[in-house]
Amino acid sequence: MTHQIALIDDDRNILTSVSMALEAEGFAVKTFSDGEEGLKGITTSPPDLVVLDIKMPRMDGMEVLSKLREQASTPVIFLTSKDDEVDEVIGLRMGADDYITKPFSQRLLIERIRALLRRQDLLKEKEEGPKTTAEKILRGHLELDDARHLCTWKGRPVNLTVTEYLLVKALALRPGHVKNRDQLIDMAYGENIYVDDRTIDSHIKRVRKKFKQTDDDFNHIETLYGIGYRYKE
Repeated sequence: MTHQIALIDDDRNILTSVSMALEAEGFAVKTFSDGEEGLKGITTSPPDLVVLDIKMPRMDGMEVLSKLREQASTPVIFLTSKDDEVDEVIGLRMGADDYITKPFSQRLLIERIRALLRRQDLLKEKEEGPKTTAEKILRGHLELDDARHLCTWKGRPVNLTVTEYLLVKALALRPGHVKNRDQLIDMAYGENIYVDDRTIDSHIKRVRKKFKQTDDDFNHIETLYGIGYRYKE
């Protein structure tokens, strides 16, 4: 299956060179030279992954991400400049899956894309036959289908990003046990990138909101102030 990549950047040189590199790796690429055009394009024809520049005219990457997250959990990699550290953190809190700093190695970008697509493909797999309980994590009304990174609460789907799913899984694996923010960062991001504690807080806030949209009484993710989080037994 050929993965569709949307590349949104106002730098024509990046659009040309990166799209050529991605196509040489077997990806199908659509390019957009500003945020407004890009948002329209990915809304009309949703890609498998978006590579998105932060600083753009007409509509910047933050606004594109915000509007995209209202309707889809498509993986997003931010392209940032060296002086955009604050924007990187804000972008991750808003739901970006990764970032890479300009100037960047195209090989590194391709490897980041492949890693995110491998995780995202688990969401879309259609396996024949019934799922066995060994492939699922069951915690009361919570069900995590680990083979496909799918989450349900009381039988209803909860649309989590890959990062959000991994955070819920980290907490649900050991109900009643506290996970500090460093442990959750390792679970969700590994050693690939640095994020601060507040990024985890923002993710947890978004996870709670999504569960409450399914069940207004949801209160199973508890905050222990100054320590971390735990999943209620």
